Amino acid sequence: MAENVLILGASGDIGSAIAKQLAGEGYSLLLHYNRNKEAMKRLVHEIDEERVLQIVQADLTLTSAVHKLCEEIVYPVDAIIYVSGMAHFGLFQDTTEREMDEMLHLHVKAPWLVTKYFLPDMIKKQRGKIIFITSIWGHVGASYEVIYSSVKGAQNSFVKALAKEVGPSGISVNAVSPGFIDTKMNEHVEKETIISQIPLNRAGLASEVAYTVSFLMDDRANYIQGEIINITGGWL
Repeated sequence: MAENVLILGASGDIGSAIAKQLAGEGYSLLLHYNRNKEAMKRLVHEIDEERVLQIVQADLTLTSAVHKLCEEIVYPVDAIIYVSGMAHFGLFQDTTEREMDEMLHLHVKAPWLVTKYFLPDMIKKQRGKIIFITSIWGHVGASYEVIYSSVKGAQNSFVKALAKEVGPSGISVNAVSPGFIDTKMNEHVEKETIISQIPLNRAGLASEVAYTVSFLMDDRANYIQGEIINITGGWL
């Protein structure tokens, strides 16, 4: 079992659910957040505080902040779970270059840099877990979410390629791809319209995403490699 788990984006709904699930299973956690300090405080109070090794704040849209985060981690990292992300809604032609850069850095370059920093130690130990929380849009694409779909598609490709490269070193690389999950990030959409298109007739739960992550963290799932596991209720 991986012992120390770095969760990037632990203060969000899905990140918090993952932290609670893994803490309950005995993992030790290194928790990252950006702006939502109050949510991080609530999370720590809701889990066994002995399970939390370190809390780190960083804006992952900034290269300097990513490097600082990596250097601030004082414990060995046995697993990394990438949950950090933000959506971007609007016509592609209205998207500014700054918005493009932020989305690209947060979802693609930051994971590259963090993985590159901690990967050598995993390779040395011949074990490790890397899990991304991507999105259904990274597979099928979405109108008005072209940038978001693009960067989530990049994450999926990174998972598949890195899995082939580091598999011989005993490192597991996979992703969980949620569909419509009942989170704050989806509060702006017309839920009834989307739910009517989902065969299970409901939104997914953050806890269901967390359980899938737990499944991938288990060493009994080690033969799963380079996979994008869909959690969509049959949608699309």
